[in-house]
Amino acid sequence: MSKLVINNLWKEYGTQIVLERVNLEVADGEFCTIVGASGCGKTTFLRMLLGQEQPTRGDLLLDGEAIPNEPGPDRGVVFQRYSVFPHLTALQNVMMGLELHRAPITGRLWGGKRRQAQEQALAALDAVGLHGARDKYPSALSGGMQQRLAIAQSLVKEPKILLLDEPFGALDPGIRHDMHDLVRELWERNRMTIFMITHDIQEAFDLGTRVLTFDKVRHDPQQPERYGATITYNLPLERKDKSAMAELQAKLALSA
Repeated sequence: MSKLVINNLWKEYGTQIVLERVNLEVADGEFCTIVGASGCGKTTFLRMLLGQEQPTRGDLLLDGEAIPNEPGPDRGVVFQRYSVFPHLTALQNVMMGLELHRAPITGRLWGGKRRQAQEQALAALDAVGLHGARDKYPSALSGGMQQRLAIAQSLVKEPKILLLDEPFGALDPGIRHDMHDLVRELWERNRMTIFMITHDIQEAFDLGTRVLTFDKVRHDPQQPERYGATITYNLPLERKDKSAMAELQAKLALSA
């Protein structure tokens, strides 16, 4: 089984310390929701899991191996802004990731390999409820449908880890609820490991099997960048604990 191990992880930019002394073990198939005040390093942490940022020091291991210093097909990502290509149809958008991965020089597959990629892309679109919109361009899709398309782009390569950076923050409440159902269904079906950043505590508790809170435990008013954030709460959610949720809400309100 896949296992993520983080040991004494630090991230610094010159004299600014963003993250410090982060330690975590996550088993395959967990759904970790991440909360914390703005600017406490949540997105930086996700970017390190993706491979866009490298640790300043410490270990970041997946199945015992260091995570590569670049994004790979084993890690998918969905951002709050829809990461879709406006000049491509929904089907072409999803196929693009497969073509770039399997034909990095030409970015184009042919013959049987192209048909196979098309079948995989159609299956991904079907999984997110967009099979009927496969020939539509993003401009013809609603915000919720574009976010479904972005999720299909990430799922088509069957990643071990799916990284979600506030993926539903810009959606209306009704659509957001539908997206919760979709992500929960995809997670239960594929049993991938998910890390999702959210500013909504209720969302974190509703979706996650574990809530991670990032915050600073050391402060220097004279040098606010001298200390970084770490994981201050690591809360497994075997049951939905309302008192723990209220405690986190109060804590985040104080640190905001």
